[in-house]
Amino acid sequence: MKPDAMSQLESLLVELNSRRARLAADLAEPLSRDSDEAAIEVEDDDALDAERRLVDQEIAAVKQALQRMADGSYGTCIRCRSPISAARLAAKPETSLCIECANQESRR
Repeated sequence: MKPDAMSQLESLLVELNSRRARLAADLAEPLSRDSDEAAIEVEDDDALDAERRLVDQEIAAVKQALQRMADGSYGTCIRCRSPISAARLAAKPETSLCIECANQESRR
């Protein structure tokens, strides 16, 4: 399971880094000289920046999962120390929480 998970995580990291680069390029584009158009672009940039922050969080989660693989703690919930189900890891290989702890987290 771990080799598949590792390749999944590494592929996901490549995809996320590519998405982050595209977002950075979009954010680097200069604003239009037309004030109405510039206002719309600023709103678009705010949305792009929010998406970039989410991608940054996903990148951090993937890197942390790879680190857990390296130190042997991958597949163990960081909160309760219970094993994370294989189905959950297959669906979300970067997860650090078992389903019970993830549900508790989402209720907060």
